[in-house]
Amino acid sequence: MTADGLTLAVDIGGTKFAVGLVGPDGRLETSERAATPSGGEAETLWKTLTDLLDGLGMPGRPAGVGIGCGGPMTWPDGEVSPLNMAGWRGFPLRARLAARFPGVPVRIHNDAVCLAVAEHWRGAGRGSANMLGMVVSTGVGGGLILGGRLIDGGTGNAGHIGHVVVDPGGPPCRCGGCGCLEAIARGPGLAAWAVEQGWSPGPGPEDDDGLYQEAGTATARRLAADAAAGDPVAVAAMNRAGRALGTAIASAVNLCDLDVVTIGGGLSQAGPLLFGPLEEALREHTRMAFASRVRVVPASLGQDAGLIGAAALVLAGESYWSAP
Repeated sequence: MTADGLTLAVDIGGTKFAVGLVGPDGRLETSERAATPSGGEAETLWKTLTDLLDGLGMPGRPAGVGIGCGGPMTWPDGEVSPLNMAGWRGFPLRARLAARFPGVPVRIHNDAVCLAVAEHWRGAGRGSANMLGMVVSTGVGGGLILGGRLIDGGTGNAGHIGHVVVDPGGPPCRCGGCGCLEAIARGPGLAAWAVEQGWSPGPGPEDDDGLYQEAGTATARRLAADAAAGDPVAVAAMNRAGRALGTAIASAVNLCDLDVVTIGGGLSQAGPLLFGPLEEALREHTRMAFASRVRVVPASLGQDAGLIGAAALVLAGESYWSAP
């Protein structure tokens, strides 16, 4: 018995675990969420996930299982080592879920790739054959669609725009390099830079979802709130992030001839404070006609995007899944 053609979607991140059932039309029918256990061991993390799965109350076996998870991971085997989850190092996530749900396709990709897939399939990038989907939050990642298909690259890491170098003399990055987009524009790094420049954060707004209380993201939200209130250091920080994003996107556009770039994640909610300097830098570096036509727009699917994109690995595999 299958769950009425529904696909099970799993979204694993440093701040939350989410599971849901997605219909063939991409509609999220039901979902369950829980905070990622702080300092959880491997089996504690696994139990958090299985408890959520049990809570869904699936009426039988799903048509397939799609998974988005923070990296790094071996792809497509799905042994995961998320940076923000020390308990999972080489954890066989895909194999464990395949054992729990035998006889159906089980497919996994990086969580930022799943966000990009969701926006292309059912969101702000729908109708575009050539798109970059980005997430700007505690990290900066992305996924690349060319010719209407997800581009994986040799190891599943194509589209990882967070490690495009935008300032060779810039700050060190967690990858070991210097001046990467992620080192400048990720929320915690941006907030830390602002503090170094003399910013003292105000109280700021709380996140809409009570699960999202990770300190770096919350600080970035307070930074955006202070920028909106006119704090000069906060405004300078948003300008710095926006220009770095625009410069990196220009490189991607010139290389890949993109129609549209979608940007999601907590920092993207800053609106014109971020998108204004982004557009300014982008237009400075996209002078040829083919590149100047690109549109950069906010992502539209919100917190459901990770689950919808994970489900698309199964439901629209002809476009988004190329591995065995």
